Amino acid sequence: MTLSGLAALEAQIARDHALICFPEPRWVPPRRTATGEPVLDVLVVGAGQGGQAVATQLKRERVDNILVVDRAPEGGEGPWRSFARMQTLRTWKTVTGPDLGMPSLTFQAWFEAQHGAAAFAALGKIAKELWHDYLLWLRRVLDLPVRNGVELLRVRPADGYLEAIVRENGGERPLFARKVVLAMGIEKSGRWYMPPEIVALPAHLRAHSADAIDFAALRGKRVAVLGAGASAFDNAATALEAGASEVRMYCRRPELQRVQPYKAISSSGFLRHFGTLDDATRWRFMRHLLSIREALPVETWNRVTRHANFHLHTGSPWLDARVVAGAIAITTPKGTHAADFAISGTGFDMDITARAEIAAAIPHIATWADRYTPPAGEADARLGRYPYLGPGFELVEKTSGAAPWLKDIHVFDFGTMMSFGPSGSSINGMKFAAPRLAFAITRDLFTADIEHHYATMMAYDTPEFPLTFARDT
Repeated sequence: MTLSGLAALEAQIARDHALICFPEPRWVPPRRTATGEPVLDVLVVGAGQGGQAVATQLKRERVDNILVVDRAPEGGEGPWRSFARMQTLRTWKTVTGPDLGMPSLTFQAWFEAQHGAAAFAALGKIAKELWHDYLLWLRRVLDLPVRNGVELLRVRPADGYLEAIVRENGGERPLFARKVVLAMGIEKSGRWYMPPEIVALPAHLRAHSADAIDFAALRGKRVAVLGAGASAFDNAATALEAGASEVRMYCRRPELQRVQPYKAISSSGFLRHFGTLDDATRWRFMRHLLSIREALPVETWNRVTRHANFHLHTGSPWLDARVVAGAIAITTPKGTHAADFAISGTGFDMDITARAEIAAAIPHIATWADRYTPPAGEADARLGRYPYLGPGFELVEKTSGAAPWLKDIHVFDFGTMMSFGPSGSSINGMKFAAPRLAFAITRDLFTADIEHHYATMMAYDTPEFPLTFARDT
């Protein structure tokens, strides 16, 4: 029987993997704790696109004693069906990343197998829900070892391994691993930032753009959005589409950011090699990139500005926000406005000390402020709070020898930005970042077991041919 559609593609994927399977043997010897508990080679925390990419690369390296956990139920991983309120990805439809260089695993291959090449040609950008469906298909077709409903509570050293305490089915239990990869998404290396004047408002009158917001309840309401980045615009659009009577957006800058700086660095040279540069050069690049907002796509701009009841106020930081007669009175340099609900689209504040799951490590983690002193005029406290990562995305000790176990915790989220540029949480950076991370992990696993590998080599005694002459058989 001739296969077609997605079944044919999945058969091709199986053949592709068979064709690149050399070398085949599993090579990492199993380990157990002193009390007999099995030890994972790698525990990946987070089953979003970053965690899946790491697991995919490790399996290709024949490291399959791994587990990927995610606290969300299956289908709830990542932001795609929660706080990501854009309609499509911000990148173009031909973007690759989770496929890790295998054409039959790309989004285009998956889409065309179901809908045809003509449908892909007619497609604009990828709907975020469609991208999530693609990621879930990748998990299935690659047979990735994902366990949902498992929340990481804390990681600490234990008898030469890492002990990860997780919550599952209402109870807590330990998982032991030689390596832990933190791939938990944008917010986990810090916290969502909300200005004090918004925090001071009653909770029922405000939210951050990353919060769960009941937009239906905003129908007929006046909504104020602070911030003018892409997520702020996404939330403004969602409020308008839910029937808000008006949405006013406030931007402290006199002009909106219309240039997308990340397009200037979306090359294989930058994405592969930025992490190898000296500290001064990396600081100079990231100080520029992280000091300006990403420009929003034209589709997002049009989605909001087509509404007659949308108003944009540039050069209008909030000087004060308080409740007056049940509404929010907002004071800006250009006047005062009233709103019934405020949404803070003010982004994310990097702070590795906010990571409760690695509380035992926090006093020992080196940040960029610990490792690099910028020249006069280039200081930036926000950049200094990023973790200073080693060449394999591993945490680095603030004081050498104080916590050597940190090298076995690898960060694969937005905390990588200062050290590696777009990588762990960036789609187009994945095919460079995941192999780099896997290289570091497999190098450490191999060298730690070098005596085992030597003994295996010395004990190998399988002959390639018999001693009888072929003519005598």
